[in-house]
Formats: sequence, structure tokens, C-alpha cells
Amino acid sequence: MAREEIVESSSGIITSTVDFVFNWARASALWPMTFGLACCAIEMMATGASRFDMDRFGAGVFRPSPRQSDLMIVAGTPTLKMAPVIKRVWDQMPEPKWCIAMGACASTGGPFPTYSTLQGVDRIVPVDVYIPGCPPRPEALLYGLMRLQDKIMQEHPTRFVFGKGNISQEDVEGETLVTA
Repeated sequence: MAREEIVESSSGIITSTVDFVFNWARASALWPMTFGLACCAIEMMATGASRFDMDRFGAGVFRPSPRQSDLMIVAGTPTLKMAPVIKRVWDQMPEPKWCIAMGACASTGGPFPTYSTLQGVDRIVPVDVYIPGCPPRPEALLYGLMRLQDKIMQEHPTRFVFGKGNISQEDVEGETLVTA
């Protein structure tokens, strides 16, 4: 798989694809929403502090409103009582939007196989990146954020605009384009 780059010609003209520019802008300006449910939220707050500095990755501005954010980090234990609220907040977020399940509880229910604990937030919202740990270290959240940025760079937003849906790079390499 060849990685697309921005190329500058000898005459000073910079060329690139529209998909690469859009993906670079979207991956470099993620606005996560403050959504901490339990102990993993402390690690998420530590990641946003000066020692780990999420601003290096363009994701340091935690938004208090779902209408201003494009990344939901579910950090902590989601209960069945909280599930409709998580779904409502997810539905209020504008497209494109992504979700990170931070910690064992958000990913699989953790050590709580009880009637009141949701056994994975992926049962109510689509999750893009799972971060293991109980609680995961801030470095793990940064690594998950970098993997999400890699995933965003593989999307094709122009194909979504022109009606072919959200197609990944693997789908594009496997198909032959036929023009009529």
C-alpha cells in the first residue's frame, strides 16, 4: 500500500489528493468529548494534562457538548442505566464521528459480569479503537489516539460525497474502477 504524500514540483506548485488533505485535517484536529464514567476518567484527564500533552496530536481541546465534538472517549464502566444516555449523546454528535472504548470495563464489561453492567459499549455505539487495561495508562490512550488517526487517514471522504459510501483504502485497492 503506497502512502499518499504532498508533492511539490520545481515550479513551486504543491499537489495532493483531496482525500489526503481532508483526512490530514480531520486526523489532526480531533475534538474529544469529556465523557468519563469511572476510574479510567482519571487517566483520561492525566493524558490531557501537561505531562502527556494530547495537544501534540491535535486532540487537546475537550469539548463539553456533543455538538462540538467528533470523538467520544468512553472511559469507565457503562451501566445499563447509562446506556440510553450514551446513545443519545452519540446521536447528537455531528458526522464524521469516532469512538474510543478506554479500559476493560468500556470494552468488555471488565470484572463486572453483573445484570447492571453493560458488557461492552460496542453494543450501543460503533467503536473504532479499543484500549485495554484496568485502568489503561495515559500512554495507552495516546497510542489509541494515534491508531485512530491512522484509521482516519485510510478513509475516502470524497467517495462518501459522491455516493459510494465510506470506503477504506483496502476496498479501493481491491476494486477496478469502470467509467461509462
